[in-house]
Amino acid sequence: MRVGITGYRGLSEITEMLVRGAMWELVTTYGPYELVGVTCLRPGPETWFAQAVREHGGGIEIIVPAGGGALPAGEIAREATAVHRLAPVAAGGLGDDLGRALVGMVDEVIAVWDGAPDCEPAEVAALARRAGLWVHEIWPDGCRRPARD
Repeated sequence: MRVGITGYRGLSEITEMLVRGAMWELVTTYGPYELVGVTCLRPGPETWFAQAVREHGGGIEIIVPAGGGALPAGEIAREATAVHRLAPVAAGGLGDDLGRALVGMVDEVIAVWDGAPDCEPAEVAALARRAGLWVHEIWPDGCRRPARD
C-alpha cells in the first residue's frame, strides 16, 4: 500500500504529540512489509510520518520539487527506497506541484489538517478525493491550527 502525507507545518509541541500518536495508530494498521510512505520530507507531519513508517518497518519514497535542489539530509533520506525528482514545467513536468505529484503516486493520502479550506492540505485532500483515493484525516481533539500552513 502506497500512502502519501500532507499537513500543516509549524504545529505546536502539544499538537505534534497528539498528531504523532494518531499517526502511529493509523500507520500500524498496515502490514509493515506492504507499506510505502510517500513524502516530501518537509518538517512537521511529513517527517513524522516518515519516521513512523520506518519504525513500523515500511519503506519511504521522497518527492523533490523541481526547484527544490538537494535532497533533505538525514537518516530517513539515506534509507529511502526511491527519490522522485519532479521535472520543471518548461520540460513538461509538474515543477513544484507536490500535491499533484503525490496524488499520482499513492493509493491513499493522510491529511493532517482541521478541515479548513484554502490551504495546502485542503487542496491535496480535494485532489485525492477527485482521483478516487481514500483520505484519512488526522486532527485529534486538542490540536491547534498554526498561524499559517
